[in-house]
Amino acid sequence: MGLKSESAVTMIVSGYNCAQSVFSSFCEDFNIDRDIALKTACGFGAGMACKQEVCGALAGGILVIGAKYGRGEYEDSSATDLTYAKVRLLMDRFEDLHGTLICRELLNGCDLTTEEGRRHFKQGRLLETFCSGCVRDVVLILEEVLN
Repeated sequence: MGLKSESAVTMIVSGYNCAQSVFSSFCEDFNIDRDIALKTACGFGAGMACKQEVCGALAGGILVIGAKYGRGEYEDSSATDLTYAKVRLLMDRFEDLHGTLICRELLNGCDLTTEEGRRHFKQGRLLETFCSGCVRDVVLILEEVLN
C-alpha cells in the first residue's frame, strides 16, 4: 500500500467519511488547503449524505480528478472531455473490482438511514472491514489514472 492509500485508510478509520478520506489524501498534490478539502467532500460521504447512491470514496476520487483535470476559468471544453474520460476510467475500474458503484449494494443492502442499519454497520465493523478497502482501492486506482 502506498502513502496516499495508507493516509486515506487512516482518515476513514479515525472518523472522517469515505469521500473526505480520499480527497484529503491528495491535498498536497494540488495545493488545496486540507480543511477546505475536508469541508468540500463532507456531504459526499456514504453515497452522498447517507443516501447510499454512488460510493462516497468514488465521489472523493471524482473531486481529485476534477482538481487535476477539470475545466476552470481558463480552460476550454477539452478539459471537460478529459475529466469525463478519467472519471469513467476510475468508475469502470472500481466497478470491475467491486461489481457495483452503489453504496447500498456494496454494503449488501445495509440501510444507513435506519437505526437498525447503522447498528448493523457498526457491529459488523463494515467501516473497517469493507469501506476502508473501497477507500484504499479508489486511491490506488487514482494513482494510476492521474499519471
